[in-house]
Amino acid sequence: MRRIEVTEYDSEWPHLFEVEKNLLVSSLPIKNLWIHHIGSTAVYGLAAKPVIDILLEVDKLEILDRHNEIFESIGYECKGEFGIAGRRYFQKGGDKRSHHLHAFCKGSENAIRHLAFKEYLLAHPLIADEYASIKRIAVENCSNNITAYCDGKDEFIKSHEEIALAWRKNA
Repeated sequence: MRRIEVTEYDSEWPHLFEVEKNLLVSSLPIKNLWIHHIGSTAVYGLAAKPVIDILLEVDKLEILDRHNEIFESIGYECKGEFGIAGRRYFQKGGDKRSHHLHAFCKGSENAIRHLAFKEYLLAHPLIADEYASIKRIAVENCSNNITAYCDGKDEFIKSHEEIALAWRKNA
């Protein structure tokens, strides 16, 4: 059974992202790849589930679909859209999850949303601290149920994503 935990920021997370980014670039025969570290592990000082979230942008998602065997060969489980239209989602690490990879078309609404939220948290440490508190409460109340954990953060994320998108436009 997967154990859901929130840990204090780990200064290794950016390095773990870079290692995975290099693995993806060297493994995938795709010319136009944009790879970003997203999620809480990308925000210096923010407590997080110790899972590296990666945003992969491509010109066309169908390009990725032709390379599922490569993702599998480097340890990813291919999950398809996994509940979000226009996404390809990959997980690595099984029950001891190490990476989540979210792939979208370059410049898509979802890609922009993920990047804006990360940039907003980086620029607003007090909001990031508030988010950390919410995540700690969510993990205490979720009984290792990922849906319950996500539900505990959902209102905060949705409201701050809207603020982040407006902030990004004006930055």
